Amino acid sequence: MHVTFYGAIREVTGSMHQLEAGKDRILLDCGLFQGRRKETEAKNRVFPVDPELITNMILSHAHIDHSGRIPLLVKGGFNGRVITTRTTADACSYLLRDSAHIQESDALYLNYKTVRGHLYNLANGKNHLTNRERSEITKLLKHNGLRLNKEAIAGLLDKHNLNSVEPLYTMADAEAALTAFDGYPYNTPVTIGKGMTVTFYEAGHILGSALCLLSFRERGRRFNVIYTGDIGRFGRPILKNPTLRFPENLGPIDLMIMESTYGARHHEPTEELKDRLAEVINDTYDRKGVVVIPAFAFGRTQDVVYIIHELLNEGRIPKLPVFVDSPLAGNLTRVFAEHPEVYDKETHRTFLEKGMNPFEFKGLSYISTVAESMECMKATTPHIIISSSGMCEAGRILHHLRYRVHNPNNTIVIVGYMAQHTLGRRIMELGWDYKQNDRKGKPPVVKILGKEYPLKADVVKIGGFSAHADREEMHTFLKKSNLQVKNIAVVHGEEEQSKAFAAFLKEKGLNAFVPKRGQTITME
Repeated sequence: MHVTFYGAIREVTGSMHQLEAGKDRILLDCGLFQGRRKETEAKNRVFPVDPELITNMILSHAHIDHSGRIPLLVKGGFNGRVITTRTTADACSYLLRDSAHIQESDALYLNYKTVRGHLYNLANGKNHLTNRERSEITKLLKHNGLRLNKEAIAGLLDKHNLNSVEPLYTMADAEAALTAFDGYPYNTPVTIGKGMTVTFYEAGHILGSALCLLSFRERGRRFNVIYTGDIGRFGRPILKNPTLRFPENLGPIDLMIMESTYGARHHEPTEELKDRLAEVINDTYDRKGVVVIPAFAFGRTQDVVYIIHELLNEGRIPKLPVFVDSPLAGNLTRVFAEHPEVYDKETHRTFLEKGMNPFEFKGLSYISTVAESMECMKATTPHIIISSSGMCEAGRILHHLRYRVHNPNNTIVIVGYMAQHTLGRRIMELGWDYKQNDRKGKPPVVKILGKEYPLKADVVKIGGFSAHADREEMHTFLKKSNLQVKNIAVVHGEEEQSKAFAAFLKEKGLNAFVPKRGQTITME
């Protein structure tokens, strides 16, 4: 048995590993690298494996850093099946289409800037253009001065022999990829190769997330491999806890490929989460400000809505408007509503048994149109806005931030992990440093959509919302489960987090190591 580590190695995006046994090659996740465009472009476009040689693929959960390159896999000649949970398959039907839309939109915008710059230069230099000349160019490149004219931009790129940007993949590619998905229930062995099965167990990370147990025989010997994907926390709202009880006759785990996003960190206790959010909302309301929450459309948005619903029911926060400004989040919330079988007992007791939908309440609005989003941005009365993307790298959250970051009455609430080199990470770190200096002196500056803004809004991080287990919680999973783990490959963490977690596990008597990207190990 050979395992090769291709992505999310000493970093947290681009999850991809390959397990080779006999003639079967099984891909574990196929995620998108996220971060600075120049750094991720080549990593996303160049596949480290030949898609035609992959037997089947196992998808641990729907987040784009685990699923986002599946359209490229299928486009490259993959003829197998994407094996995952039913809920993850349902979620990917929205997430991959949305990812394709982003790829197409980003490419179109970059091509628009190329053509516009070229036309400005042809008109004797962009610094000397009259308003009328600029208006004429805008009319040429945009429908009614608003929507980019794809056909005109493409024609001008060709006419002037300009370099164009191609999307990583298109909507058609995403649609083709979705035909390769097969969804299965938890706790059910699924054949994925000769003498090889995968069984999904609750991971507690997001809806449909799974601990993936691969079992197979090679040269008369039984092997067990567990790929954790991302491990969730214990006692979080909505979802069941990560599985601790596995089949008694399972035998030892030859290799566990384990995440380490928070391998050297400790979260705030989940029971303090509601108190902290209530405090932030009430403080901002007293300042007559706006609470802005960047949140992933899948998982984090629903968590935040759920907690706000509880706080409103308990009378602990004022009845102010709550807006979810993300069409994708609205669609994915429907996926949540369609799968109550994966909710934990508390969610059933608190909401479902009372005939209440956890994700609907008076004053909550799911925004879909651009016009509605723009109206929300102009609102001056206190409200809460939840918008994606979660790391503030794209989407409508950028517009809400540029409207709100300069006002000290507003609060930006960080409720999730912010990868290095993302706008969310810069806002979190600069806001923290400014607060440590008692918010005195010149405020830090952040660049949003090409323009610089002073970061005067308060920035608050609430770690209790994290969907990733921290160091102690991951150790709890290992210690309290009935698994006998022989080797642990520590992945999906920034290098210092992975190394620290591996060292911690070694101190606990476990054989842990941090692989290098492209490294292959052999289990005999």
